[in-house]
Amino acid sequence: MSPILVRPVREQLEHDRIIRQLQSKSRRKFDATMNPGAEQNAPVKAGATLLYPDVLLFSQERGRRLQAVIEVETGESVNHLEALAQWAHFARLRVDFYLYVPAGMVDVARRLCEDNQIHVNEIWSYHTVGDQIRFTLVHRSRETPVGTRAPRRSAASGSVPRRRPAPEPRPAKSAGRTAKAAVAKNAIKVRPRKRR
Repeated sequence: MSPILVRPVREQLEHDRIIRQLQSKSRRKFDATMNPGAEQNAPVKAGATLLYPDVLLFSQERGRRLQAVIEVETGESVNHLEALAQWAHFARLRVDFYLYVPAGMVDVARRLCEDNQIHVNEIWSYHTVGDQIRFTLVHRSRETPVGTRAPRRSAASGSVPRRRPAPEPRPAKSAGRTAKAAVAKNAIKVRPRKRR
């Protein structure tokens, strides 16, 4: 359970509204499940602990494997306790971790991630314009922590081909042996004629 046990009602309503919007937005590519408010619909296991991220993104394939988790924070919940109690655990899962924070808390969230060595794939900021919520990507990780899978690359981002290791050099042959082999290879074999 989150260290922020009770959010102010207004913040909780905004938090749950953002979660619902992210879930509906993600449904094109993923089977998205959410845990708004105090609901515990879909857990994720981290060691012996059950965690309830705000949004879980599963593949639409038959196996329905977990692909990513999304955590949405409000102004009150971007703090050291939240980072250690939730973000650190989500970062250790072998899936992508996306963090959404209010526009004014981006620097605080970045500093908390750096100070506590929490690997976040993407940090998004959000702000409200009238009735709409706008999202802005403010951080994308280029590195993959040890023990996790390599990040997927999309065609839009431009994939970089993997470098193959250089072949090992062959041992040098003696010049005389090489020349003899070349002559033998190119030589025309003549069969002796049979006498009648």
